[in-house]
Amino acid sequence: MLTAAYTIPEFCAAHRISKAHFYNLCARGHGPAVMSAGKRRLVSAEAAAAWRQRMEDRIIPARRGGHEPR
Repeated sequence: MLTAAYTIPEFCAAHRISKAHFYNLCARGHGPAVMSAGKRRLVSAEAAAAWRQRMEDRIIPARRGGHEPR
């Protein structure tokens, strides 16, 4: 089933990250866009896709079996 929007716990579970890591990413300005719906905070499917793309773009190509640190 396709999800139109994730709650924070759903987003974290779907992307296999902890909620602490999610909030650390957000604090550093690297988290997905979050919208408010009443008292709930949600990540739209589009924001999740854009975030995944940004994270993939940050990956450095492997050099001789490993990644260089950024």
